[in-house]
Amino acid sequence: MDAPRITLGSINLEATDPHALARFWGAVTGATPDANGDSVYLPAAGPGGFAMFFQPLTGPRPDRLTIHLDLTVPWQSRTGEVDRLVSLGATKQWDVLEEHEHVQWTTLADPEGNLFCVAEHPPRS
Repeated sequence: MDAPRITLGSINLEATDPHALARFWGAVTGATPDANGDSVYLPAAGPGGFAMFFQPLTGPRPDRLTIHLDLTVPWQSRTGEVDRLVSLGATKQWDVLEEHEHVQWTTLADPEGNLFCVAEHPPRS
């Protein structure tokens, strides 16, 4: 049997201000937003990156999201990256540093309140 040839095309988000949210995520990932009317496409910044698509919010924002992004950074760079993201407009929510020995992470919210995590994995001994 052949292996599945499925890949992630893009992460799609509805936003109150798709252009502003695309600029935030563009600064996070290093990609340049490409606007088309009310919607904005953010291509992957390079190999291993991910694309995003932002469109206008079509209804009330849910009270709780059941999915979020987990972003990974090299070991011992999480705090510096979190500081950078906060300077771009993210809001730090909480840290999880000792709950799991194989990962530490910080949960943040983007400017529209969507949660995402920045994780680092310690080197294996």
